[in-house]
Amino acid sequence: MSAAPAIADYVTAWRDSAWGAEVSVPWEATATAEELIEQAVADLGDDYIREGTVARHRSAVIEPGAILKGPVLLEANAFIASGAYIRGGVYLGAGCIVGPQCEVKTSFLFGGAKIAHLSFVGDSILGSGSNVEAGAIIANYRNERGGAAIRIATDDGVIETGATKFGALLGDGARVGANAVIAPGALIAPGAIVPRMTLIDQWPQETD
Repeated sequence: MSAAPAIADYVTAWRDSAWGAEVSVPWEATATAEELIEQAVADLGDDYIREGTVARHRSAVIEPGAILKGPVLLEANAFIASGAYIRGGVYLGAGCIVGPQCEVKTSFLFGGAKIAHLSFVGDSILGSGSNVEAGAIIANYRNERGGAAIRIATDDGVIETGATKFGALLGDGARVGANAVIAPGALIAPGAIVPRMTLIDQWPQETD
């Protein structure tokens, strides 16, 4: 069985985040996202505006028509477009953008990460400068396997996550093309490019 990757090996900003010293395994971070983000919201200063468990930096923008269900934390200059649906514990780092009609569930976005319109990102961690083009899906649940615990094939062996929900760990600067589908349990290296209309599925093939 392969060892779980450290988030900071893919997303350098994780190390210096509020959670870098607490959690290093990506599916453990998403599984506890609500608790982690609630703790961070409780410690904010006067530069942030709070509405219940939703907190945004005074320079962050939420367009009319967006729906946010806390806990949610938006850092400086983050932007959420009209029609976006944000839920289940979501963190948007400085300069992050979520486009119109996107759904983002239980995810962490860092340093300028962008999700274009009509995309879904679930239970994932997106590194600084990463980009998800329009209509892309980062799925978080193995529906075709009855919700089986997510397994990930790597060059070093198979990772048994034990998690039934996990989307992707998207490294710094990685890019996902329009209408691509990332199956649950993907480790996308920093700087990687996923072409448009591509399926990425890292489930171990020998078990099929």
